[in-house]
Amino acid sequence: MSMKKWTDKELITTRDKLEAWSLQYIKHSRGTRMWVITALLGAFAISTGVAFLFLDGVTALSLILILLGSITCYSWYHSEKRKKANIAFLAEVKKELAYRERQASKIKTTGITSDRKASKNESSKKIEAPH
Repeated sequence: MSMKKWTDKELITTRDKLEAWSLQYIKHSRGTRMWVITALLGAFAISTGVAFLFLDGVTALSLILILLGSITCYSWYHSEKRKKANIAFLAEVKKELAYRERQASKIKTTGITSDRKASKNESSKKIEAPH
């Protein structure tokens, strides 16, 4: 997805929403720790289910442990992947906004001189055209 076609207003609102999400995510550090503990419990459930498969044979309990542990670990992996994608996207949005601000300031500072250059080029083209 190219952000070059986005308006400044869209970029700013997206940046604000992502920064609010980031601050909320950082503020809830206990939730982050609990999510990691949940992922570790999921891994423990998988390993326990596999151990029960070897010791007791195929039972419903071992299959349920493996299934629930897999779902928990996948949920953790997916949320971490989404978090990293959001952080990377926020960085891209900030980079694009900074680029646009630099371009706008460059146009403001060189706008007068570029107008003079453009008028000189037009006058020289008019002179050269009859040749």
